[in-house]
Amino acid sequence: MTASDTLFAGSIPSRYDRYLGPLLFQPYADEVAERARALAPRDILETAAGTGIVTEALHRLLPDASIVATDLNSAMLDVARQRTPAANVRFEPADAQALPFDDESFDFVVCQFGVMFFPNKPKANSEVRRVLRAGGTYLAIIWDTLESNPVSRAVHEAVVQEFPGDPPRFLARGPFGYADKSVIEADMRAGGFTKIAFETVGKLSLVRAEEAALGMCCGSPLNAEIMERDPSSIDRVVASAERAVTRFDGAEAPMSALFVTAMKFETATI
Repeated sequence: MTASDTLFAGSIPSRYDRYLGPLLFQPYADEVAERARALAPRDILETAAGTGIVTEALHRLLPDASIVATDLNSAMLDVARQRTPAANVRFEPADAQALPFDDESFDFVVCQFGVMFFPNKPKANSEVRRVLRAGGTYLAIIWDTLESNPVSRAVHEAVVQEFPGDPPRFLARGPFGYADKSVIEADMRAGGFTKIAFETVGKLSLVRAEEAALGMCCGSPLNAEIMERDPSSIDRVVASAERAVTRFDGAEAPMSALFVTAMKFETATI
């Protein structure tokens, strides 16, 4: 990861929420909430909550549960607070690698599309295990490969072509750069989890080409990489990205993510 990989400043949070929320995150947030409802947790922790898309879905299906949604970026949480203003939903800035909560505080911990950005993933996993109660569940949603997510891949390839001598590689390196199950499992085990299950979950997403291009190029840390190379190029790059995804415009495109479920036990199980 680079310093720009976690940069969500200025207008980026609102663009992230407006354009990428419906395109990439809402379909999986609804799935997360359904799975959480089956577990009937009383106390829920969400790490890397972003603009609160998963938080809102959880509260909608588990209205009586206590939810604490955390993120390293306060600007993202400002958007999340407006989305779900409920007495039993709390938003707190926090580093997932050093959670400010007591041991065994939660029944269920979820992190949707955030683990990829944690510099020390085993430490973040161990923090989740620490704050989970015995028998609790950790659900991490991680993007599958870029090749399995054609809209994102098309944008990535378009942006790379705009800067052939020094291509921005945020999408390949960041959100879609942690799809090796053996690596993920090793990081989970290093965090203390011993019962780990993987499921590849496909979803369909309605694509609006202009919004997809704006969201990825102007509503994510990819924007910082583009601006570092040529601040005057942003309109040209967005137009190139939009052309690249025009073939999906108005249609449902496939997405793929890994649902990684880990349970906490007091003693290690084989």
